[in-house]
Amino acid sequence: MKKLFISVLIFLTSVGALKCQDKKWLGPSVDLKHGSLKVSGNKHFLVFEDGTPFFYLGDTGWELFHRLNKEETERYLENRRAKGFTVIQAVALAELDGLNTPNAEGNKPLINNNPLTPNEKYFEHVDWVIKKAEEKGIFIGLLPAWGDKWNRKWGVGPQVFHPENAREYGKFLGQRYKNYPNIIWIMGGDRPIELEIHRQTIAAMAEGLREGDGGIHVISFHPTGGSGSSQNLHNEPWLDFNMRQNGHSLSYTERYYMTNEDYKVEPSKPVIDSEPVYEDHPVNFNADANGHSTAADVRRPLYWDLFSGAFGHTYGHHSVWQMWTPSREPINRPLMPWYEAIDQPGAGQMTYGRLLIESRPFLTRIPDNSIIVPDKITSAVPGNGLYRYVATRDQEGTYAMIYVPVGREFTVRMDAINGKEIVAWWFNPRNGEATGIGKYPNTGTQTFNTPTPGENLDWILVLDDASRKYPAPGSSK
Repeated sequence: MKKLFISVLIFLTSVGALKCQDKKWLGPSVDLKHGSLKVSGNKHFLVFEDGTPFFYLGDTGWELFHRLNKEETERYLENRRAKGFTVIQAVALAELDGLNTPNAEGNKPLINNNPLTPNEKYFEHVDWVIKKAEEKGIFIGLLPAWGDKWNRKWGVGPQVFHPENAREYGKFLGQRYKNYPNIIWIMGGDRPIELEIHRQTIAAMAEGLREGDGGIHVISFHPTGGSGSSQNLHNEPWLDFNMRQNGHSLSYTERYYMTNEDYKVEPSKPVIDSEPVYEDHPVNFNADANGHSTAADVRRPLYWDLFSGAFGHTYGHHSVWQMWTPSREPINRPLMPWYEAIDQPGAGQMTYGRLLIESRPFLTRIPDNSIIVPDKITSAVPGNGLYRYVATRDQEGTYAMIYVPVGREFTVRMDAINGKEIVAWWFNPRNGEATGIGKYPNTGTQTFNTPTPGENLDWILVLDDASRKYPAPGSSK
């Protein structure tokens, strides 16, 4: 059995390149010359105006505008560009006392906490950050305000929005950033819609954004933990795509299966997990009982979500979202300062997921667990909790991918692939390397055993129609 070891991944497309030997993405993370973003024709992806597919690889830099100065911002954004991140999710009116504690330059966002009197000096800094991200080919997933500013269910607040001023504030932001190509609007901010006035306030702010920017930028909603925007807002005319917050659990069967449930909601809208478990976060918010999450814990949701129908994925680190340093009050036991945390292994491993997906036809990819032969004992897809297997393929049957979260033997249906002969590969999500396994007929079933069995040693089996002559998974065509 011939094995092909790919020691260096080189990915060259219209959106950039990564060289594995130095872990640096070459050039801007995406090419913004492709135009603004829109929903794809099949309603399951985002694409650029000219039809170029867009892979949403996000990072939760929630406190970016509030806590980092210009030098720190440059360091953070350059780190994310070099890792191929395409979106930074950040908040204009931030969570951590964002109205009353000044930003790193000494400015508060609103005069007298009035959304109708924004502070020009504060928003000049926001302008600078967004332009700096644009230079690096990175979108800003811009939250106009954290959720405690419209539903102070918990947090510092204060609650300052109602439908009338929310519309005017949205219009202000829309007009200000109308000509910025790298904006994705994200409503919400980790609070539930519990009252009709909450829904009206969110809708008014979104409508104000649309009025201000002429509808050029797509809009979504970041929900509270364990829920998705589809629950309350799916049919809202302003909602272009759904977001979930599957949150800080490690279990597929507790949270992450819901990504596929949202994928199946009609009428179809793209879906993404905008806040899965963060790296180095107390598992289920209880470090004493459960410890902190690891790189393996954040890799699993990446592939669970992608293979279940998500059009991209959001990564997060517990120190980075709050931009924690030893001089600041820690929230829920961060393990290291943000400027060290940006190079934790899970962040770099997210890039391999982007490379893998972009190395095969993008807009025809669908979830399909029927590829995996059910377990003989349970008659179900192998695995539960941490160990759930998931599979995806393209509609034409030219390739399939099976995520194996724990190294062990499993069986797949080979007839899921068209063509007389199938090329099989192992893709290592820990280092981005692809290994050729061999060629097989596309009939019956075939049992595979991962190269390194054991806990936290996840693998991806890639099956290709040999006649398509696809490159090694994660590499250039």
